[in-house]
Amino acid sequence: MRLLPTVARVLPAAALAAAVALAAAAPAAKMQLAQANAALQAGEADQALALLEAIPQSGAGLAEANNLECRVRFTLEQWDAAAKACQEAVRLDGQNSGYHLWLGRALGERADRASFLSAYSLGKRVREEFEEAVRLNPRNAEALADLGEFYYDAPGVVGGGLDKAEGVAAQLDRIDPARAQELRARIAEQRKDYGTAEREFKLAIAASRHPAFQWMTLASFYCRRQRWAEMESAVQSGASAAERDKHAGVALYNGASVLTRAHRDPALAAKMLEDYLAGTAKTEEAPAFVAHLRLARLKAQLGDAAAAQQERAEALALANEFRPAQDFKH
Repeated sequence: MRLLPTVARVLPAAALAAAVALAAAAPAAKMQLAQANAALQAGEADQALALLEAIPQSGAGLAEANNLECRVRFTLEQWDAAAKACQEAVRLDGQNSGYHLWLGRALGERADRASFLSAYSLGKRVREEFEEAVRLNPRNAEALADLGEFYYDAPGVVGGGLDKAEGVAAQLDRIDPARAQELRARIAEQRKDYGTAEREFKLAIAASRHPAFQWMTLASFYCRRQRWAEMESAVQSGASAAERDKHAGVALYNGASVLTRAHRDPALAAKMLEDYLAGTAKTEEAPAFVAHLRLARLKAQLGDAAAAQQERAEALALANEFRPAQDFKH
């Protein structure tokens, strides 16, 4: 039996027209979601939001549209708007591990900026969202890593605990050994066992398929310990590893962040950001418009006011709502 003639006999003409239109719109909405995600990865926040606003406010893609909006707002540092969109994604599809993960991240950023009482309440919600993300998908390495970070960093009153973090590291051993070693390093650092932390960070490099990232993480550890020569050496090793790995461009962004935080070698930090922006491995982890703004600050520091202004303009062309770029004065 052919379905369409049967439906045509049952549905009124207007309802049939709506059903046909919805069916026709579904592939278009799916394409718009893909395009919005591509724009997000490229750091084109304005384009991503425009595409998402055009998606019909009904249908199977609405949860994903809200999740994507949350992630765009997250890159724009619009924490309240990000949390609101992620909450809607979870409401529409509560069985999606990734949606709970992003809601936890957005709530975490809100908690970092909240009053004590609000931070307590939000902190509990962050833990619950990360735990739910892991429960729904025990092999979600990102969710496990974020949950482990919450456990080692948060006070016990909101559910933190180093023993819990160690349990997450054991789970990560079977899924992502490099993340497991990084988590153990951070647990050791939290305990002020810096020798063990350094060894674990180095083991993460050995375990990783993309070691450029772990080199920059080790560099960040040396930065926190004010071991400047070792920090600079680790950054150089990470940059060399990134040159050999087409998937590791974000490590250049990370390395530039370490140098900037340490107030070391702004020329090298600027070059690393330029190389990241010129490459093809850009992602939402290191939004292109944020990279342009950081480059603008470095250019100003290096005395090139015209280049600083150009980089600020590049940032705003991608993300006109990005307040730090709006406020930047060189």
